[in-house]
Amino acid sequence: MRGQNSNAIEQIDVGSPQGEAMQLYQALTELRAEVSTRSQQLLTRWQHLPVDSDFHDSAVNLADWLALRQCDVSELQGRLACLGVSSLGRCESHVIASIDAVLATLAVLAHRTQPSHPPAKVFSQAKAKLIDRRDKLFGIGTPDCPETRIMVTLPSQAADDRDFVTALINAGADCLRINTAHDGPEVWTRMVENVRAASTDRHVPVMMDLAGPKLRITGLSSEKKLRLHPGDRFALASSLKVAKKQRRRPLTATLSHPEMVSTLNPGDRVWIDDGVLRSRVVERTDAQVILEVTHARPKGGKIKIDKGVNLPGREFNVPALTESDHERLEFVVNHADLVGFSFVQTAQDVRDLLAAMRVRAGNLPLPGILLKIETPKAVANLPSLIVEAAGEVQVAVMIARGDLAVEIGLDRLSEIQEEILWLCEAARVPVVWATQVLEGLLKDGLASRAEATDAAMAQRADCVMLNKGPHAVEAVRFLRDILSRMDRHQIKKTPRMGKLNAWSPIG
Repeated sequence: MRGQNSNAIEQIDVGSPQGEAMQLYQALTELRAEVSTRSQQLLTRWQHLPVDSDFHDSAVNLADWLALRQCDVSELQGRLACLGVSSLGRCESHVIASIDAVLATLAVLAHRTQPSHPPAKVFSQAKAKLIDRRDKLFGIGTPDCPETRIMVTLPSQAADDRDFVTALINAGADCLRINTAHDGPEVWTRMVENVRAASTDRHVPVMMDLAGPKLRITGLSSEKKLRLHPGDRFALASSLKVAKKQRRRPLTATLSHPEMVSTLNPGDRVWIDDGVLRSRVVERTDAQVILEVTHARPKGGKIKIDKGVNLPGREFNVPALTESDHERLEFVVNHADLVGFSFVQTAQDVRDLLAAMRVRAGNLPLPGILLKIETPKAVANLPSLIVEAAGEVQVAVMIARGDLAVEIGLDRLSEIQEEILWLCEAARVPVVWATQVLEGLLKDGLASRAEATDAAMAQRADCVMLNKGPHAVEAVRFLRDILSRMDRHQIKKTPRMGKLNAWSPIG
């Protein structure tokens, strides 16, 4: 058969469209076989996923996409485009069907026996599956809402101001977030009650974040609000008692994981508040390290209690569920529609959360899981994290751009967030675009041009998260308008090519 194909090619002018189509058909046939082999190898590592799981077909497609992206198809793409054939650039949610559709078209162009095109429903069903999962996790929205859902973080005020919660929902909030790092069960109860009471016309899911093991500043040796500039020094100590014994006593802070102080060595980077204040270790003793500020805003940076701390380039290998998270789960599992899993990094982390939720849920269905991707290790393990969770519960992914940018580098963030969007579309799981979306509008009532552009780019995700702020209702309206406008032009990676109104032919 292979010899017959070779003879057929020789009889065709290789420079003609028919000859090019024949060559591409052969190349794509080989690519399909390689993808299938690689995909099957990957699926054998996911054998714990039940065959009858609602997610099984999605896992197969995810494996197909990961296998395809191990191949370099850039040269094929240009050649396919020249023939007016799909270049596979938008195949994420239906990989094998997309390859088969291209093969069928190439067969027609090459005047050879035509394999059948995949049925159209294969493509539409993949899209429908993602939409269904989006709506289950982030709400069905209103009839005129944009395709991308809007999640809003509730401030403490939401516990006692039902009108505020109602205003958020009426403005277009589809899902509301409660951060369990703040307040407590009594306040959370009133928040949830107000959400349920304010959303009688449609279901507005409640997402509750677990705080996770994030490094934070927990204590300071001085109550004075000191501003630090490049060249200034401060200390990290295992405890403030230790700091008081030191003869030299610069401003000293303690960490939520004090054992991390003993692992720091000269040259290590320590960034505070998502990298707003950056420093480097210059000296250490048995009980503390001295750091020198290397970067701060022109007016200086402050070290405050509860601010996050990152150690770029260092793995933070601690369980994703803390003792506090276990305590909060008792409430979360019984009240939340979705659990935000902070600093998840391994499949074992996911198994631990599922086990902890089962214990507390009894006969109740488990809430969905939102995997918050905040570290390089979580990025590397993302496929296995998704498969581990999706075999049992509804799952979504958050691109937590604040911590992620610090950990992988701001220069890599744009690239990684695109890859996460593609991977999640292949897995047919919804993605949340998060961190400082319209932050200027939320806090000060005015968005910057860069923020408006960022909000427009977020339309490719399935949900956008807004933080809390005094202008939250206004921000929801503004974001809803931007997302609706972008819906006219884009679906994921695919331009809609609708009619443009800005220009018209001359004459």
